[in-house]
Amino acid sequence: MTAKHDLAKQDAKDSDTKHPGAKDSGAKHAGAKHAGTQDTGSQHAGARDGGDGRRLRGERRRLQIIEATLAIVHRDGATGVTHRTVAKEAGITTSLTLYYFATLDDLLVAALTSVTDEYTRRIRELIEADDEPLDGLAQLIAESAGPGRERALAERELSTLAARRPALRPIARRWRDNVAELARTQTDDPDAVQAVVALSDGLCTAILLDDEEADPARIRAVLAKALQRTRP
Repeated sequence: MTAKHDLAKQDAKDSDTKHPGAKDSGAKHAGAKHAGTQDTGSQHAGARDGGDGRRLRGERRRLQIIEATLAIVHRDGATGVTHRTVAKEAGITTSLTLYYFATLDDLLVAALTSVTDEYTRRIRELIEADDEPLDGLAQLIAESAGPGRERALAERELSTLAARRPALRPIARRWRDNVAELARTQTDDPDAVQAVVALSDGLCTAILLDDEEADPARIRAVLAKALQRTRP
């Protein structure tokens, strides 16, 4: 009887010993599951960060290639631009320029877009915030003789090339379209608008050819005279 009682007590102890182990096992599984969830979340976050990093590196590389393209346009003219010359200027392989810009037109369009985007931004600011946008336009044109010379030269070079490369034409028209929009804030005469656009083009070219300082006041006077046209 005593032996049976002792055996029962031992069984109870064994049972108590096993159950805590099971609890520990469950805790381990729960901890592992929780840790696994955290690891998975970390992996997803890492993947997102990695994707953002690759995108940023790609954008920087594209910008590097575009800047190299514009450097060649400034120095050698638009006809000097090839994937090979751009790669050499940027210090990268030709295959890398082809990866980001598959054709020469893609490369030239990107370069011209980077220039016209800046003109668009400046003219939009004049239209939206300036009570006298003609003054701002005259100043922008006059900058072709100073700090804006390289930008203006690149725009002229690449826009002229658009006559032979149709892919460039929609971007090349942006300068004229922006100037026309500004002129329409001053007049509803389509002939006057067209005259301001033509004068803006001609004045920019003349300033680049003369290679002298430009007078914003004189430019403004010429543009204002064109706006005085009235329809018959």
